[in-house]
Amino acid sequence: MPNAGFTEALLALLAILLVVAAVIDVRTFTISNGLNAAVALLAPLYWWSIGLPLWPDAAIQVAVAAGVFALLAITFYIGMMGGGDVKLAAAIALWFRPETTLKFLVIMSLAGGVLTLIVLLLHKKRANPPRDQDGRPEKPEVPYGVAIAAGALWILAQRFLNQFA
Repeated sequence: MPNAGFTEALLALLAILLVVAAVIDVRTFTISNGLNAAVALLAPLYWWSIGLPLWPDAAIQVAVAAGVFALLAITFYIGMMGGGDVKLAAAIALWFRPETTLKFLVIMSLAGGVLTLIVLLLHKKRANPPRDQDGRPEKPEVPYGVAIAAGALWILAQRFLNQFA
């Protein structure tokens, strides 16, 4: 594979962007459009580096990513996920084959469940949780970008760990 070094560099850059997204999401509860665009726009370079044919393979990648976006847009609509989270997950789907995207979504969901439990437990332990204007305790925010990054990093790690099996 003549582009192996370039491919590995792109995957390393993706991993760095995922860690940055997770850290920023923990701090601000937002994931910028610029970061999401960087993840999405690097995917075609990755396709080129692995020799992915534009038709039908790259078209399938785009269709699956659009499906992920549509599915997760529903979670945004009902208030369970932020818009940046939806865009990040869809951008990541551009990097993975359809069966790997399904694994990513499962791992992301499991990580999201664990993350939500941790956030709820920490919120419950607070002595004086913030209150809304009606005096009720505010609902805690979950930085779901952490779960998205964890799912994608898990998939990326498998690429390196499975070569020893």
